[in-house]
Amino acid sequence: MKNEISIFGCGWLGEPLAYSLNQKGFSIKGSTTSETKMTLLNSKGISTYLIQLEKLTPAINAFLTSEILVVNIPSKNVEGFKNLISYIEKSTIQKVIFISSTSVYANSEEIITEKTPVIACDLVEIEKLFQCNSNFKTTLIRLAGLLGYNRKPGNFFKNGKSIPNPEGVVNMIHQDDCIAVIEQIIIQNCWGEVLNACADTHPERRAFYNKSFTDVGLKKPVFNENDSKEIKLISNHKLKELLSYSFKYPDLMNLPLED
Repeated sequence: MKNEISIFGCGWLGEPLAYSLNQKGFSIKGSTTSETKMTLLNSKGISTYLIQLEKLTPAINAFLTSEILVVNIPSKNVEGFKNLISYIEKSTIQKVIFISSTSVYANSEEIITEKTPVIACDLVEIEKLFQCNSNFKTTLIRLAGLLGYNRKPGNFFKNGKSIPNPEGVVNMIHQDDCIAVIEQIIIQNCWGEVLNACADTHPERRAFYNKSFTDVGLKKPVFNENDSKEIKLISNHKLKELLSYSFKYPDLMNLPLED
């Protein structure tokens, strides 16, 4: 059980995370809501379970027979998470990584750290459900905007859709860094923490999206020039210090042009 990890949500991030951990010698259980994805994951050595947060049954108990659980689903269903936690409490899970988002912070003129107050929202309520539970230890990772591989920022605003807040700054993180950070938390036994995860640089949105559109062969983007400037600059200092971590893609203006 010590080398067993369950990943609740094998989507854009959870699927490659499952493969990476599996290659490092961990036995992985993964969940999906798609029967097609279930077949794919099983074929690649992931023990896969068909699970929906809104329709949990005792069948989830087999999925939760691990030491570590990574919760990586976009749902904001507070009652669904309360139900999930009731199953976790009766399981062998001792440690949880909950994937959250830097959207829990409001815009601010100050640099945002893990000590910055959060807004009142469902995601914060869900974070607290995990943090305050004494049956297991939880580390929260608040991810910035996700990019990498098939998630190309140049495709985020298509067909003339205007980009808001052009004078603001960008907070983003590459998929490879997301996976590496999660793995380091597990390897280094970093539990009971809250960590902001984003690249080192925070380019102006106008410059970043001009380059991102060029990278995918699109014409220049359309910006909402009427927007007033709003700043949200996320610090990754705690994560880098605590894990001795260097980002693979620290510079958002110098990202690889991936297929």
